[in-house]
Amino acid sequence: MTTLYVATRANSPHGTIWFETQPRHLAGGGDPRYITQALRAAGWANRSDPDFPHVLLVSPDYRSTVVLEPDPEPYAAWWRIRGQEEDGRRWYTEFGAHTPVEILAHLTDALLEPVPEHAPPVWSPLTTAGWSYERDERGNEIARHPDNILSLERWAVEPGETFHWRAQAALPNGGGGFRRIWHAYLDEQMPAHLIAAFTTALAGSEPVQRGMYDVPHSHLVTQQQRGPQGEQLAGAHEARLKAMRAGARKARRTAALATAAPAPLAAPVASAPGRAR
Repeated sequence: MTTLYVATRANSPHGTIWFETQPRHLAGGGDPRYITQALRAAGWANRSDPDFPHVLLVSPDYRSTVVLEPDPEPYAAWWRIRGQEEDGRRWYTEFGAHTPVEILAHLTDALLEPVPEHAPPVWSPLTTAGWSYERDERGNEIARHPDNILSLERWAVEPGETFHWRAQAALPNGGGGFRRIWHAYLDEQMPAHLIAAFTTALAGSEPVQRGMYDVPHSHLVTQQQRGPQGEQLAGAHEARLKAMRAGARKARRTAALATAAPAPLAAPVASAPGRAR
């Protein structure tokens, strides 16, 4: 049988010449399979409608969902993630189209890991990487990347209201406003270790691989034709998926051992009556 070949973007990484691109927070979205296939390898179920252009993934315990739904509106959310904690607390986060998958993956990968006993720091990865940090009298906090394009803030509209987290890459438009490149919204109900995973990713400076025409704002980045190419990128991705599968198997074994009923204690053996002396 002849295999039908159709040239699509899904044929990457083999059909693309890759360029090392930095800064990575301005490199564009990248290949969403870096996230979606990793979650599938970890046992998440695909509940997508095959006739609708979206991806809907559900965690094995049904407590978390990840939706990728392309939207033509520039400020719309392409990625939407929802979760529910064991105590019933629900949370939500969303990310715009040009959010690099390498940054978002830090958060989705953290969904697959056990919750740490102690929440990691949120702001120190950014300040250690050279970001500025400010806190006002109302408790609002903001950190800014040295390029003044990327920022993260925790804010409340009015004193006493619930705080929200917002990250965005934006450029001034000359009229006192700004033109957004990408955004992220995280509510205060999110577990602290997930927010910390995201801020740690924001602080990273490693370049990412992109095609020459896959960068939405080419004047903001530097691209050089070097770094891993097709076979190497495919191999690294397969190694990532293999690690996800292994991690999922280990988690299932651990859960099975934790819920297994303990073996019944053996009845004491009665000793033969001895002759009285």
